[in-house]
Amino acid sequence: QVQLVESGGGLVHPGGSLRLSCAASGFTADYYAIAWFRQAPGKEREGLACISSNGGNPDYLDSVKGRFTISKDSAQNTVDLQMNSLKPDDTAVYYCAAAGSVSISTVRAMCFMATAKRPTYNNFDSWGQGTQVTVSS
Repeated sequence: QVQLVESGGGLVHPGGSLRLSCAASGFTADYYAIAWFRQAPGKEREGLACISSNGGNPDYLDSVKGRFTISKDSAQNTVDLQMNSLKPDDTAVYYCAAAGSVSISTVRAMCFMATAKRPTYNNFDSWGQGTQVTVSS
C-alpha cells in the first residue's frame, strides 16, 4: 500500500517561497506518476505538477509554469514542489498523490491529464493528508 506524507506548508508573505515535500513509500507498480494537487475552499481541485517515476520532463499546470518546480529524489523517496513568487491566490491545501501502472506511457498520460486545465485525477488512488499553504501579508 502506497503511503504519502506531505510536509513544508505554512504561512508566507506574497512574493515569498515555500518548498513542499512528499515522502513516499510502499510502491509496488512498475511505474508511478506522482503529482501535486491543491484545493482552495469553494474551488475545484487543480493538478499543479506531475513527474513520472522514471524521470523525463515533468508536466505543469500552465498557470504555475515558471513559478513551481517539481523534483524527485529517488534515494530519499521524496517528491518536492518548490514554489516561488507566491500569490494570495495560491492559498490552498496542497496534496501529493500517486498513480501506478505497468506502462510508462500510461503514467506519462496520467501526468499530462492531471495537469490539464480541467484535470483528470481518478487514476490517482493514493493521497496524502494534505498540508495548508497560506499566502498573506
